[in-house]
Amino acid sequence: MDEIRQVKKTEIKDCVDIIRRSFMTVAEEFGFTEENAPRFTAFATTEERLMWHLEQEKRPMFVYCQDERIVGYYSLLKQSDKECELNNLCVIPEWRHNDIGKKLLRHAFSEAQKMGCSAINIGIVEENVRLREWYEANGAEHIGTKKYDFFPFTCGYMRKKL
Repeated sequence: MDEIRQVKKTEIKDCVDIIRRSFMTVAEEFGFTEENAPRFTAFATTEERLMWHLEQEKRPMFVYCQDERIVGYYSLLKQSDKECELNNLCVIPEWRHNDIGKKLLRHAFSEAQKMGCSAINIGIVEENVRLREWYEANGAEHIGTKKYDFFPFTCGYMRKKL
């Protein structure tokens, strides 16, 4: 049986593992390393950081469980009264292509609406055309890009009106 539910504090370590494993496939595909992209999600996610998000920022965090095994994750960060940011939506590689990502995304849209948001912002690796097209197919609009010195890639920005 599968379900999407809120993260328990005792699962933070598992969430870090899922995020790192999921984002590592992007790092490998695009040649990101801890040396050239130490702030990239695959390298920068830690238990301390996620615990801060949960306890201090009060971010809603959710996991996708398949037969009680956590295989996907995302969190939301309220940015203003009407907007929030989708963070770290991911599915571990061996569970991809089963519509889990789409279910998590729809869940995120619903949760953002419950938070009073009328838009959800999404940041991506701009060069990851496949991901950009996936978000567009799920209703997000590409709104811009920005290049930062500390990343070997361009950050793409998308928004979904809710």
